[in-house]
Amino acid sequence: MRNLDFSSWQAVITTLLGLVVVTVMMVGIRLLVMETVQQRRNRENRQINERLRTLIAAYKTLGGSFTGELAVDPTHLRDLLASAGGGDTEAGEDISASVSFDRSRRIRDAVEGALSDVILLGTEQQVLLAARAATDLVAGRPVHTDELVVSLRDFIRKVLDLEPVPTKLAIPKQGPTRPGGGGGGKGKGDTGGGDRAGTKQDGKGAGAGGGSAAGGAMGLGLGAGCESSDFEGGGLPTAPPGRLTIS
Repeated sequence: MRNLDFSSWQAVITTLLGLVVVTVMMVGIRLLVMETVQQRRNRENRQINERLRTLIAAYKTLGGSFTGELAVDPTHLRDLLASAGGGDTEAGEDISASVSFDRSRRIRDAVEGALSDVILLGTEQQVLLAARAATDLVAGRPVHTDELVVSLRDFIRKVLDLEPVPTKLAIPKQGPTRPGGGGGGKGKGDTGGGDRAGTKQDGKGAGAGGGSAAGGAMGLGLGAGCESSDFEGGGLPTAPPGRLTIS
């Protein structure tokens, strides 16, 4: 307050302008800092959400089954062809057709993608487990993902502020999700559609044939109704008494 000069109107105006300028600068600096902090928080939240979404998808892929075969079969088509004798072309084609949509191959492909995501966005422990599983796949050894699934589950629950799974609770081992098959139903639908289309075409053909037959019958009836005496001098037939003239 000692530095404020109110001795004259000019001094008062100058003092007020100085206070306004200082206040505007302080508010601007505060807004700039708040905007910078808010942008950083939004960026961190987006990164966390994207990471969490990817790891949840990997958890569902790696641990979506509790029953059946829980190990991942690393066998590739080339291995089957080599074991069956690659020189036999017909045998190779039969094997290729039989395993093109095989469930174990699709499971392996999905697991490989999930392991890649875990290696990219997982914690140190998860990266080590995923790298070990990928190494086993490359070496051709069956892979179990239950240990990695437990690590992902604990991490996801911790990030979501959920209570940890009780240690006394016995959860069965989890394995990769088994893809469902929908090709059979589609094929049946296509076949039914073809049958219905054929039935419609047959109905149209039958209708056209019936119409032609009806037209021929009407022509025969008209020809039979006209007698030879109705023709005079080779001209058009004349209508007898009581008969309608067809124009």
